Amino acid sequence: MLKKSFYVFLSLFFSASVCLGVRIKDIAQIAGVRSNQLVGYGLVVGLPGTGDKSNPEFTLQSLVNMLENMGVRVDKTKLKVKNVAAVMVTAKMPVSAKPGSKLDVTVSSIGDASSLMGGVLLQTPLKGIDGKIYAIAQGALAVGGFSAGGQAAAVAKNISTVARIPGGAIVERSVPFSFAKQKQIVLELSTFDFSTTNQIVNKINNLFQKNIAYAPDVSTIKIKVPNKFQNNLIPFIAALENIDITPDSPAKVVVDEKTGTIVLGEHVTISPVAISHGNLHIVVKEQPQVSQPNPLSQGQTTVVPRTAVAVQEEKRNLVMLKGATIQELVKGLNAIGATPRDLISILKTLKAAGALHAELEVI
Repeated sequence: MLKKSFYVFLSLFFSASVCLGVRIKDIAQIAGVRSNQLVGYGLVVGLPGTGDKSNPEFTLQSLVNMLENMGVRVDKTKLKVKNVAAVMVTAKMPVSAKPGSKLDVTVSSIGDASSLMGGVLLQTPLKGIDGKIYAIAQGALAVGGFSAGGQAAAVAKNISTVARIPGGAIVERSVPFSFAKQKQIVLELSTFDFSTTNQIVNKINNLFQKNIAYAPDVSTIKIKVPNKFQNNLIPFIAALENIDITPDSPAKVVVDEKTGTIVLGEHVTISPVAISHGNLHIVVKEQPQVSQPNPLSQGQTTVVPRTAVAVQEEKRNLVMLKGATIQELVKGLNAIGATPRDLISILKTLKAAGALHAELEVI
């Protein structure tokens, strides 16, 4: 009953979703309006003995370099770094970030530190792919887990070797990008469907009553900025990204064999076909018995093999599927009591027989 309810819900969900539209902002992004990844190497200090315990060379050398830059001469061979951990610091800087803006940073241990709880990140430069420094990170760490234990037992919750510093980086350099001076906007679509792209172009041209949009390829739309929006792109982009469309897609069935998950697209159809699906179970059990000779018979004790064979075959009726829509397909498969694993086999066979009119993708 539960399985039947699931299939009915699935079919109703797909039927109802046909009428729903989505905004352009949900399936596209403005070219150039993106985040830039920053990365840096730093040290976390103040750990309660949970730092890098095996004294890795990179942690020792980093600590020596930092102290020498501060005018402190140390003997590298006498350093103990249980309270220090070498870390990688990462952040995402929006293209609109200006000097003085704050960014959240993620701090991840690269040594054998057991926990970063209670630590403080020392000043760490964050660089872009071009090698230039764009931000400086520093501050106390916020760890979302903990770990504790001894020689015989240990307990842990979540990950204690990765931490966050909200607003822990200050932007020192912005990324050059003249957003407001653009004469043309480029939409980069996350879908690869000609019908959807053509629909977006038509909707934009109809909204502004001008042929300002065209598509050079299936996932790119170029839009000329009207004169009244020159140097004032925010209202123009706000109007663009809130246009409602109904994305189209080819008929497709995606099957995940590892979990038995099956997703059927809206336009999946099948030709009239008869399906019979059943399972044959053969169980073979070995139950050897000991044969004991009679007294004074000079016989020998032997093991006599005994084999029990049981055969059980499920009887399933031949079901005629005349589905033209996904709802009828789901009802038909549900009629023969197919499980997700059974459905995978049935769908593969339907595709091989040429009755399934959809792309079948197995992941």
